[in-house]
Amino acid sequence: MFKTGGRFKKSSWEKVIVIGGGIAGLLSARVLSEYYAEVIIIEKDDLPTKPEIRAGTPQAFHPHRFTPRGKMIVERLFPGFNDELLTLGAPSMQNKIIHQTNQYGSLEMPNPENDVTFSRPLLEWVCRQRVKKISNVEFLTKVNVIGLLTTSDQTVITGVHIRDREQRNLLQTIDADLVIDTSGRSSKLSEWLQQLGFDVPTPDILKVSLGYSTRHYKIPSHSSVKWDIIRIAGDPSNKSLTGGFSTIENNIAEAVLYCPGGHYPTTDVAEYEQELTKLDSPLIAEVLQDLEPLTSPRGYRVTELSRQHFEEMRKWPAGLLVLGDAFCTFDPIFGQGITIAAIEVEMLESCLSEQRNHPLPCFERTILQKMNEIVEPAWWLNCAADLPWQGVSYIGKPLKGIEFAQKYFALYLKHATSKRNFEQYGLYWAVNSLLLPPDEIINSQMVAAILASEESSSESKELLSELSKAAGQTLDEQLSQIMPTFPSTAYEYLNTQQY
Repeated sequence: MFKTGGRFKKSSWEKVIVIGGGIAGLLSARVLSEYYAEVIIIEKDDLPTKPEIRAGTPQAFHPHRFTPRGKMIVERLFPGFNDELLTLGAPSMQNKIIHQTNQYGSLEMPNPENDVTFSRPLLEWVCRQRVKKISNVEFLTKVNVIGLLTTSDQTVITGVHIRDREQRNLLQTIDADLVIDTSGRSSKLSEWLQQLGFDVPTPDILKVSLGYSTRHYKIPSHSSVKWDIIRIAGDPSNKSLTGGFSTIENNIAEAVLYCPGGHYPTTDVAEYEQELTKLDSPLIAEVLQDLEPLTSPRGYRVTELSRQHFEEMRKWPAGLLVLGDAFCTFDPIFGQGITIAAIEVEMLESCLSEQRNHPLPCFERTILQKMNEIVEPAWWLNCAADLPWQGVSYIGKPLKGIEFAQKYFALYLKHATSKRNFEQYGLYWAVNSLLLPPDEIINSQMVAAILASEESSSESKELLSELSKAAGQTLDEQLSQIMPTFPSTAYEYLNTQQY
């Protein structure tokens, strides 16, 4: 049933199972193929024969985009990836205009990078075709993983139990030296571990009640679109909608309406077009007047986001790992999910290399700890962005400095936008896209400059009042007490890998 390669032969490095054939699973398989003789990707869906939406990805109709960090990692794993997307019709955004509007004003700037925009189906297709060419990787499709196979003392995961989706009575087991769960938001890993008698920590939950509504439009052959992306940010205080516009392959434009806090954008055609005109800027509605609607608006809702704490488990079975959305889910509007998965895969690659050369017991627990350190700043940033919205709430471990960060980020954006400071605005997005750590914009020098420039504003006075609670200390000392210190794990591979 399965092909076997011969790249690396060792008793405990023979076979690995990857649960889930999405982006996280494909990137994982690419790295694992260098260390295991046989890599099996188990996917519950039938794989499309061309770039089409899989049944298991209801979010695939909606906008997807690489952050710069994610793009660098994927291009390293799949050299020429960007050029391949261009060959398949994905447009380049180089020198096209980025437009950002928020409650403080608008900024426009050309995109200097040769960024490519694409749909989720095209992204998956290109990744999957690359992975299919790896001789020791095999896809097993239309199969559900229904549990974990263990040793008698349940200390080691030795494979998985599977059920054929077409022949429901057909149950099988597949042995493996390592099982990695990359099955995303639908992961059943917590349930499987509990069924085996493990105590699984309660996850942190961000109750976002967010909704998307996306519509596709045809760009006429005689027209050209000068925009890279248009983003009209909503106002958290009144739950106004955020609107976005971008283009993808095959001369298709996509418009998206978004809001957290239970204010769901419509999927009615007439109401959708009206809501576009009610955004804080008319620009998206104006651009769409020259385009032809291809589809009705389609909705997508996310009730809550969760951050698992598998790294805290007193016992963790050997032979088991988890990454991607199965470990921590993020608000899709920020595009962090694919990037986090890519960073985790890069970290996995480094750990496998170290383990091969200098084997240590319980290396899975070490990887879990590093996974947690990778998601920590991204989760914190996600919470800081979503919690200001009415109707969003948080249940979980305390988020140090989150209230200060919300106020500071609002003042920072106000300053960068009103002063038309493109460098500071770019830093803000670099931090939120995980290219730079949060202390690039939350440091004593930057905070002092922002507070001094905006000293007459109510927001600045409120922040100064909060800082003054630690009277007699330097600003560095005050910030160190208020703000969390994030591990370097999420960023260290950016400096050590060759891109």
